[in-house]
Amino acid sequence: MNISNLHRFLFFCMLIIIAACHKKKEFLDENPYSDLFTPKTVSELQALLDNDIYMNEVPEIGTLSGDEYYLVDDFWDRLTPKERNSYIWAEDIYEGQGKIPDWNLPYKQVLYANIVLEQIAKGVKGAASQQDIDKLKGNALFIRGFAFYNIALQFADCFDDSNGSELGIPIRLSPEINQDSKRATLKESYDQIISDLISASKLLRDSISFQYRNRPGKAAAFAALARVYLSTRSYEKANEAADSSLKYYDKLIDFNNVDRFASLSFKPLNDETLYQARLLSSSLVVVGISAPGCIIDSTLYRSYDAQDLRKPIYFRINGDGRPNIKGGFSGTLFTFAGLAVDEIYLIKAECLVRTSEIQQGMNFLNTLLRKRYLTGTFIDKIALNKEAALKIILEERKKELVFRGVRWADLKRLNKEGANIILKRKLKGTTYTLAPSDPKYILPIPPDVISLGGVQQNQR
Repeated sequence: MNISNLHRFLFFCMLIIIAACHKKKEFLDENPYSDLFTPKTVSELQALLDNDIYMNEVPEIGTLSGDEYYLVDDFWDRLTPKERNSYIWAEDIYEGQGKIPDWNLPYKQVLYANIVLEQIAKGVKGAASQQDIDKLKGNALFIRGFAFYNIALQFADCFDDSNGSELGIPIRLSPEINQDSKRATLKESYDQIISDLISASKLLRDSISFQYRNRPGKAAAFAALARVYLSTRSYEKANEAADSSLKYYDKLIDFNNVDRFASLSFKPLNDETLYQARLLSSSLVVVGISAPGCIIDSTLYRSYDAQDLRKPIYFRINGDGRPNIKGGFSGTLFTFAGLAVDEIYLIKAECLVRTSEIQQGMNFLNTLLRKRYLTGTFIDKIALNKEAALKIILEERKKELVFRGVRWADLKRLNKEGANIILKRKLKGTTYTLAPSDPKYILPIPPDVISLGGVQQNQR
């Protein structure tokens, strides 16, 4: 970057100090926007978007409610109310607590993106090429669209042709904190998400930055579009977006070259990463998945073949003989929730099969799996019809993308396809159940958002 680490540190300290003086709308957390100091140059604005503490984390609450893991009783006792209650799909998740990062943090990302977009519209200061300004604008649009999607995924239904008039999320398109907080419709929300990502794809660089993987390129923008379209069951559009992403970058890691015996098998910013992000690092569950009390679902763990290198690379066996996640796909203890090439191969495979191109879809799946199995042991998977192919692909999707923040969207959309997936928990002698059509798939908005922002609550 063009500013020193010290300059950047002081810059963000100033933002935090200014933010503390502007608490007009708590549900968007503190406001860093002030006439006392506003970033105006490309390097200052980019530094705002590069703030990893805020800009590269995504909500965890859907993952907490998903089916990839289970908790032992004493570990559950030590969790926060949000984590405990999300796990058992309680009526009251927050127990009156506010400042929930699953809501506040992505809206802070939206706020920072809007600051950048407003300043670009006014005119950036200092010497800057149009190409640099375009990349900055594309970055801000990507961040805003990706943040809106992550909010909508947790706090609204999956959009489809039948429910566009239902409640979506507040769509904030300027950094002015006193704007109306009314929830848009679901269609309006997804129209904005898709518009932001399409606009970003036209402005971002063609190549991937191997030094700054928190800065998206075209491959990441199209990957995000593919994820969004998949969640809305727009399979032809998801296929097209996945294809566009792979045209810009399609490198897969051969897991035979990964140290499967290491405590953290992947390198930071590995070769499949398109955009670096993680599930909330403040989470006791997500950070604690390497702890003995948070166990990978037994059926999921048993589904890996003996020659499947994902099994020793993704998991470790704890002292009680049960599997824990071994480390993040990003090469850290934090759980990867960004965008990567393997997900795009799986989206491409599924969408091809759903549009009756069965063999082509299986070819994409097998190309990925050859990189995941011990050399010389993998036998191509074969399906004679669409139903068999989808079953195989969806099973592999769950195995490949475990704890990557996508399972909650899959549960919602697949149940709309008639999958009839019933979730069950056993905790302290009580069995909890989440039915496929349960309104609890749409998570409640935090109580301080309702009281301070006047936002309409979801039914629970």
